[in-house]
Amino acid sequence: METVNRFISNKKYILFLYLFIAIIASLQAYFSSPKTFVPDGPLFTSYNNYLIFKYSFFHIIQGQDLYVLYPEEYHDLYKYSPAFALLFGPLSIMPDLVGLTLWNILNALVLFYAVYYLPFGNTKTKGLILIIVLIELLTSLQNEQSNGLIAGLLVFSFGFLEKRKYWLASLCIVLSIYIKLFGIVAFALYLLYPNKPKLFYTTLVWMAIFTLAPFLITNTQEFVYLYKSWGNLLANDHSISDGISVIGWLKTWFGFNFDKSAVSLIGAALFCIPLLRYKSYIHFNYRILLLTSILIWVVIFNHRAESPTFVIAVAGVAIWYYTLKISKLNQILLLFTILFTILSATDIYPKFIKTNWFVPYVVKGVPCILIWIKIIYDMTWADLRPTNSAVLLENN
Repeated sequence: METVNRFISNKKYILFLYLFIAIIASLQAYFSSPKTFVPDGPLFTSYNNYLIFKYSFFHIIQGQDLYVLYPEEYHDLYKYSPAFALLFGPLSIMPDLVGLTLWNILNALVLFYAVYYLPFGNTKTKGLILIIVLIELLTSLQNEQSNGLIAGLLVFSFGFLEKRKYWLASLCIVLSIYIKLFGIVAFALYLLYPNKPKLFYTTLVWMAIFTLAPFLITNTQEFVYLYKSWGNLLANDHSISDGISVIGWLKTWFGFNFDKSAVSLIGAALFCIPLLRYKSYIHFNYRILLLTSILIWVVIFNHRAESPTFVIAVAGVAIWYYTLKISKLNQILLLFTILFTILSATDIYPKFIKTNWFVPYVVKGVPCILIWIKIIYDMTWADLRPTNSAVLLENN
């Protein structure tokens, strides 16, 4: 047990572990056999998602539409912003194995350093948070997705806001939005901090930079078309699936077939209720609970949420658990998360259980939904004055 504690408390050991899984996931994807995404369909590489990002750079610099199918290159559609296609350029021009590995390392390291940048707890606490997140991060890395990066950017934004580094905080939030739009929810954090004019203009500057970046390689007509095409894709994408989300949970557990927009609006209203408790904004526990609410909300109310997305939600769960005073209920909810979210896709469960129960009944999402409800309750009603489990950083 002492050896385990030493490992968890050693930042270098956790760093090595994160680098190791990023490299292993990359090698596994690169050297795996080609696969199909539909029965008897064409074969694609096992690192298909990376190729979507890679070829987006070449498409944008060649004046092609980013948001149409390119079945000769990869399966599925590119759904990110035009700016992200440009930002991916340095990796795109590298050999696939090198670019893929560096992409996964970037995702792992941004999350790793973001957690250690959090202004609470000790190295052991942060090591435990990263261990809890590890399996979900691996799932995301095995699918070459950007979710580790998104989680890290949102966590970093909170740390920068706490230290009044507003240019960096707004950069993290805006960048997360231009990767995946749901990062926009993190703007709620701005309500908790002083000097809102600076938050406003730093955000405008970063948004202008990322929005106008495609002008570097396009003309006005192509620029406008890019954003129209992106908007059309996002609008049509809204009705495709229910995901591992509140929508899917309500439908499969209770037979409720609500309109997705209505559920999202209800979720947004519930999210905002604790913000009425403005006198609690001075308490660190309140502020970090809002971060955890954001990290979980953007997943459980995302109709496209899939297993690799849950590294974002589980990061929120882990931070939530180690922020507040530990209670029996919180321990039970964390155990449920470990058993039914983190381990649900692993071989610890027989395949027939996963196929017949976990997948159709979106079991993976349920613990995160319950914890989010608990967070909303605590933010609205609980005593959130500082405890020994967190460092109070009042307005300073």
